[in-house]
Amino acid sequence: MTRQKILITGASSGLGAGMARVFAAQGRDLALCARRTDRLDDLKAELTARYPGIKVAVAALDVNDHDAVPEVFGRFAAELGGLDRVIVNAGIGKGAPLGSGKLWANKATIETNLVAALVQIETALEMFKAGGGGHLVLVSSVLGNKGLPGVKAAYAASKAGVSSLGESLRAEYPRGPIRVTVLEPGYIESEMTAKSESTLLMVDNESGVKALVRAIERETGHAVVPRWPWAPLVWLLRRMPPRFTRRFA
Repeated sequence: MTRQKILITGASSGLGAGMARVFAAQGRDLALCARRTDRLDDLKAELTARYPGIKVAVAALDVNDHDAVPEVFGRFAAELGGLDRVIVNAGIGKGAPLGSGKLWANKATIETNLVAALVQIETALEMFKAGGGGHLVLVSSVLGNKGLPGVKAAYAASKAGVSSLGESLRAEYPRGPIRVTVLEPGYIESEMTAKSESTLLMVDNESGVKALVRAIERETGHAVVPRWPWAPLVWLLRRMPPRFTRRFA
C-alpha cells in the first residue's frame, strides 16, 4: 500500500526534514509542522520547486500546546484530503544529571518527547479510526533500551516511554487498517546529535534517513535503524551492567 499523504512533526530540520525530502522524491504529498515556520517555508519552497507534482502543506506547531495538535492535524487533513500516515518525530535532547538543580531541562525533555508524543498518538488514532485506517510511526531511539547516566537520563527515559507506548499499540493493532511502527534510530547526524559529546558510530544524515524511510515503507512493527551495527549493539546494551553504559551517554 502506498501512503500518499504523510504528516511529519518536527519537520523543520534533522530527521524530519530529511524524511520529507525522501518522501517528496517518491511523489508523496506532505503535511509538515514544527515551531520554526521560516525553515518550513524554505523547505516547502525547495520541495515544490524540485517536485512540482506534489502538495506540501506547512503549519506552525509547538507539540507542547496540546490543544493545537488536533487543530493543526485536522487542518492538514482538510487541505490534503485526508492523512494516510502520521510520523511522530518532534523531540528535543535537553538534559542534565538528575539532582543537579536543572529540573527545567529534564522536565522539558519528558514533556516534549513523551507527553506531547502521547497527544499526537491520541489525535492520529482518532483520525485513523474515523477515516478507516492509517499508519502511525513513532520515532523513539536506541537509547530507550537502557537507562543512562548523566545528561541523557531523562532523554533515555522519555524514549523508553515512547517505545513502550508503541509496543502497547502494536499489541492492540496487530493487523488491520491501522498499522503501527516503532523506529529506534541509532546516532544519525542532525542538530540534536551535533550537541552530543558522543560520536560513537555516527551515521551521516542522508544514509540514516534513507534507512528510516525504508523501515517506514515496510511498515514493520519495530526497527532499529540502521540495523548494522545498531541491532547487535542494542542487544548488548540491554544486557550491559549499568556501570558500563556511560560510553553511550
